[in-house]
Amino acid sequence: MPSDSTLTDTGLAASGQGRILLIACGALAREILTVKQANGWDHMDLTCLPAILHNHPEKITDAVRATVAKHRAGYATIFVVYGDCGTGGQLQSACDEMGVEMMPGPHCYAFFEGTAGFIDRAETEFSAFYLTDFLVRQFDAFVWRPLGLDRHPDLRDMYFAHYTKLVYQAQTDDPALTDLAKTCAQRLGLAFERRFTGYGDLGTTLEKVAKA
Repeated sequence: MPSDSTLTDTGLAASGQGRILLIACGALAREILTVKQANGWDHMDLTCLPAILHNHPEKITDAVRATVAKHRAGYATIFVVYGDCGTGGQLQSACDEMGVEMMPGPHCYAFFEGTAGFIDRAETEFSAFYLTDFLVRQFDAFVWRPLGLDRHPDLRDMYFAHYTKLVYQAQTDDPALTDLAKTCAQRLGLAFERRFTGYGDLGTTLEKVAKA
């Protein structure tokens, strides 16, 4: 299993000789590999773009385009494991143009919680800040340092003035990770809530792709 830092900055190269290729965000690599191994889906390969693109959504669409072009000839099916992820519909348009399917939903937070329920809840939970297992482990790389809070912690109140709580969507039942998530909430001055989501729609959608 690649390290979190590798998945953040480099991503994951495709390996194997499957007929299906998943193109995913590096933040989802561990979960996808776990589901794939648990089900014996050896006909399905995975490549991941650097997870840090999470902080640069304007770069995601072109990166996915390039990855599809690179691998199209080698696979019967390519499936994109991204939601809209801040691309403003551009990623979906690109996938439609290239003739590849992608995960439905706004982003990975919705995948894990269940997209339909997440969207319904979002209408009344607009002041929540979400973290997944990966983002809890990589909190400094994705939140603290990019926002400059390591250098200017006084900016915290400005950045998070409209948030009231941190919601930790737990994919695994890991007490140490829960404690770390609580610390993240404390650092941001937010109330803490843990929701055990498991893999949510991610697992059921990949099962459909694997059996297609």
